[in-house]
Amino acid sequence: MADTEPPPRSSRKRRAAALPLPDCVALVLQGGGALGSYQAGVIEGLAASGIEIDWVAGISIGAVNAAIVAGNPPERRVERLTRFWEKVSSSLPSFPIFPNDQIREWLHEWSAGFVMAAGVPGFFTPRMIPPLMATPGTMGALSFYDSAPLKATLDELVDWDLLNNGPVRLSVGAVDVESGNFNYFDTSQTRIDARHIMASGALPPGLPPIEIDGRMWWDGGLVSNTPLTHVLDNQSEPLLAFQVDLFAAATECPKTIMDVMAREKEIRFSSRTRQISDQVMKLRQEREAIRKVIAKLPPELRDDADVKALAARAAEQPVNLVHLIYRANEWEGGSRDFEFSARTMREHWAAGRAAVNETMANAELVAHNIETGRSASFDLALRPQLIPSTE
Repeated sequence: MADTEPPPRSSRKRRAAALPLPDCVALVLQGGGALGSYQAGVIEGLAASGIEIDWVAGISIGAVNAAIVAGNPPERRVERLTRFWEKVSSSLPSFPIFPNDQIREWLHEWSAGFVMAAGVPGFFTPRMIPPLMATPGTMGALSFYDSAPLKATLDELVDWDLLNNGPVRLSVGAVDVESGNFNYFDTSQTRIDARHIMASGALPPGLPPIEIDGRMWWDGGLVSNTPLTHVLDNQSEPLLAFQVDLFAAATECPKTIMDVMAREKEIRFSSRTRQISDQVMKLRQEREAIRKVIAKLPPELRDDADVKALAARAAEQPVNLVHLIYRANEWEGGSRDFEFSARTMREHWAAGRAAVNETMANAELVAHNIETGRSASFDLALRPQLIPSTE
């Protein structure tokens, strides 16, 4: 358990520049390696819009960004995120931009190959002895890279006492290697340190499993690459959630073998968040119908034990889910999640900021739903779209 209970948040009405804010604002961060700088841009954009985060949940690189958010006061978060992303992209400088997508794709793949050979500063380094030649059962036999540098980086950038005892709740997902069971480490129940963040991002066979209290843990993306369900299942008050996806579930059909590699990874790691949100909204429509029927019953039936039990199961708080989805460039292939060049990092970051700006410019639908206590899912970065409403 955490050393002390987090201080209670005020139930005061809050308002950002473009939105009224409910009692809980959640930031939900998908895994995606080098694409995580898009999330950093989103975080910067939300801060600039005056949106206060109460709960941040992440998988893999999303867990790293989430820890930096929860483990720093609001005024230091962007600076700490900048330090992290500049550090991990420091070995690959900003190469000149070429106007040809094929040349840019070649440079992109070369940069990813460099990462495979040399590792990522402050993140992971290649092992001197290949795992096939290492002693079975040792960490060296279980992965191609050593993730020890990430611990030092996290300890430098994260205030663990603030993370565990501060006002922002943190949840990170990982998979038990032996049982295959998925688990969330949550500051409402567990004291989190660098091991939990590293476990959430320990994607095999590249990175080694992380030992926590006698159990070995791998990347949560092996089971689910988004913590959206965990947040919705544990919601206890009106919620506004920003779901930041690094892999688009839907896009055009591949045209080349590189497109095939990229599309396979998108399908595998997108975790079908749009499908999840559609199912959540459909379930809420059904619960709303149950509540309407129960309200029409005479008092003697509403007092029936079975009806009370059904009413309790149908009770819920409103939720508005805003999707922010990274849309890859034409030159980004299947290596996009481990291409840590400085130029690409800055482009992803800028794309995240731009997505927030466009979303806030089209936020009237979200604001109306929050003010009227309704639930819906939105994708506002490309065009104002409500998907679907529980009206």
